[in-house]
Amino acid sequence: MKVQELDKFKLPKNFRRRNAFIVQIWWLVQSLLFRTSPQFLYGYRRFLLRLFGAKIGKKVILRPTVKITYPWKISIGDYSWIGDDVDLYSLGEIEIGENVVISQKSYLCTGSHDYKNSEFPIYAKKIIIEDECWIATDVFIAPGVNIKKGTLVGARSSVYSDLKSNKIYIGNPAKEIKDRV
Repeated sequence: MKVQELDKFKLPKNFRRRNAFIVQIWWLVQSLLFRTSPQFLYGYRRFLLRLFGAKIGKKVILRPTVKITYPWKISIGDYSWIGDDVDLYSLGEIEIGENVVISQKSYLCTGSHDYKNSEFPIYAKKIIIEDECWIATDVFIAPGVNIKKGTLVGARSSVYSDLKSNKIYIGNPAKEIKDRV
């Protein structure tokens, strides 16, 4: 028995929630217009994302090097900051609250594959980051994670399960170390 038979893989119906043409148009817009935009044109990048169905709040700061797979699966609350080289791998929905910081090189991963099934089916699970959280540099967040209000996740940590409110977590896997005062 084979553990992986990729010739049997099938993308679930409506997995992307847009047709392939729209997906390709977004990827072109992201490469040619979003990524090449001057640093200070935050409003322009918000506009481009809204044009493709993202829900973007007031005064959200998105750096030009942010990478977003499917903007129509993204929601970002007012006054949040998304740093350089952040990857919002939005196979599933990503909901980011208000006054949230996602620091540079962090990776929010909403999708993966079921390794127990030889057909390697893909799945997506929503990530929620509630208000006033700080996701520090180079943090990995796994599919289905909910990070509660006011939580700080330290640099280079990996988050595989839900995190409690107003705590500080570090490590791989992220462990609670103290309250966030």
